[in-house]
Formats: sequence, structure tokens, C-alpha cells
Amino acid sequence: MSNELPVLDLSAASAGPEARARFREQLHSAARDVGFFHLTGHGVTEAETAELWRTMRAFFALPEADRLSISNLNSPHFRGYTRTGDERTGGSQDWRDQLDIGAEREARAPGADEPGYWWLEGPNQWPAALPGLRTAALRWIDRLSEVAERLLHELLASIGAPEDFYDEAFADRPHLHLKLVRYPGSAPDGAGQGVGAHKDYGFLTLLLQDEVGGLQVEAADGSFVDVPPVPGAFVINLGELLEVATNGYLKATNHRVVSPAGTRERFSVPFFYNPRLDARIAPVPFAHADRAPGVTQDARNPLFAEYGRNEIKGWLRAHPQVARRHHADLLTEGALVG
Repeated sequence: MSNELPVLDLSAASAGPEARARFREQLHSAARDVGFFHLTGHGVTEAETAELWRTMRAFFALPEADRLSISNLNSPHFRGYTRTGDERTGGSQDWRDQLDIGAEREARAPGADEPGYWWLEGPNQWPAALPGLRTAALRWIDRLSEVAERLLHELLASIGAPEDFYDEAFADRPHLHLKLVRYPGSAPDGAGQGVGAHKDYGFLTLLLQDEVGGLQVEAADGSFVDVPPVPGAFVINLGELLEVATNGYLKATNHRVVSPAGTRERFSVPFFYNPRLDARIAPVPFAHADRAPGVTQDARNPLFAEYGRNEIKGWLRAHPQVARRHHADLLTEGALVG
């Protein structure tokens, strides 16, 4: 894999049969061979993007007391602000701070016989000092959900699968998640881990990154290559459930973020498009199933067909302080996987 990801234009899917066929061929190749690509032609305007950047930067410019007033330590749903260094990937400290936002829903405390992943549904926390943030963030979730739904349909069609195969899994209450992230520069100890190497759990991630860069994707030889920003494009990557659903034919790829040098800041906005927590992800029938190589196995990170079990496992590992405060009963191995 070179250091230039494929650039795909989603508008081509609506530009007539020949353009759509070419687009699907390109999408098929990118999803099978790389698992990452840039997406243009998505319909999200420069004005919409500029408004999100403006509001996001205003949030991180608030006094720390205002940001900590919505600390995720207050939330059994893992919503809210995480201080720099309080999230972990692969057991190591990530040098970034962030605001986690999901679909705005009522709190759901699971009953004794219900899976613990229902804790992941609940209300967001919003800073009183920046009332416009709620509107901007929830509008972004709605806009990117539209883009992601179109893209998933095109992706399934590109491999010869029914494009609506997973519509039921996303019906009613999809698990939509937005992060507003700031990388404040290098950690005091010189460690470069903005975010450690990982794969995303679910279906699709749509990333808006600023001009600073720092995202890296793992190549076939195990090295990591830079993903320079492309103006007006989202970086798209496939999650592990799509790899599992296609028996390894589609690719979920390790990626990481290297902290910017010195005190230079980097901002990014990943959006995760995932099914209902209780959706069981059945294998998708597709035209190239006989060429599927099998799913990458990782004994440290078993994957479950029921999406929510993967999601709660990730949150408990990434946010140990929240887990200890609100979910001590889920921290046993049996509760985590069962």
C-alpha cells in the first residue's frame, strides 16, 4: 500500500449506469485490498464543515472547569469529556482529550437478565457555556448517517451482495457515535501515541481531519504509512464486523495517530456508523464468497456476532476510570464476554 489512499467520488454513484459501475469497481477494490480510502462527492458542504470546526474549537477553548463540568466520569453511558491521557488503547495512554457524543436517547439501565451493553444508550452531556454545540453535533450525526447509509449500500452492491441486507440491523436505533478530538502535541515523556494501533469494531468510520495530519495506516508489510489530509474528503475505514460478515473478504485495517510535534494541536472528528446494540450480524451472501480468506484472529480481542458485546468491551477497556466507577459488575471476564 502506498502512502496515497484511493480517492473515491460518491456522487458518481448517481451519475448514470457507467459511472456507477466504475465507482463500485473502485469501491470494491479499496474495501478488499486496503480497508481505507478518501471519499469526496458526499454532499456535506464546506459551510457545514466550517461550522462544525468553529464550534468544536470553541469547545476546546473553554476553560478547563467548563469542560470538566461534563466529564465522562459523571456518565454511566461513557458520554462527555475525557481529559488528556485518560483514555487508553492497547493498554497504553492516548495523548488527546475529547468529547464523546451519541444519538440523544433516554438512559437505559439494563435489568438483571439483560446484557450490560444497554448502558451505552443514554443522554449526552452538553456544556452550559456553549449551547450551540448540541445543535452542531447532532446535525453532524444526522448528515453523516445519511452519507454512511448510502455508502454501505454501495459497498454491499459492489461485492455482489444485496445492498439492503443489513437495513434491519440498523433499523430504529442504530448505535451512532461521534468524537470531537484534540491532540495537544507531544506528551511530556516524549511518547508519540496520540492513539495506539487498533481496528474499529463496527461497520464504517467516517473521519474528518484537519490539515495537520498524523493518521497512519498499517501496510501489508507491517509498517505504518501516513494518510495526508485531502481537502473536502472524509477518510473512510471499514470495521471488524464487515470483515467478519464477509469472512475476511473485506478488510479492517490497523491504524493509529502519531501526536503532532511540540505543542502544535491537531483536531479530528471521527463518526462511527454502527447497527443496533442488540443486532446479530449474520454473514452476508455475496458473489465472491469462495475467495474469502477467513477472518483475522486475535485471542486478546474476540469478536461477537451480537454487536453490543463488542462495543461495551471496548469502552470498558478504553475508559477504566468510568468502568470502575459505574460498572464494576461488568469488569469480570464472564460479564465482559457473556
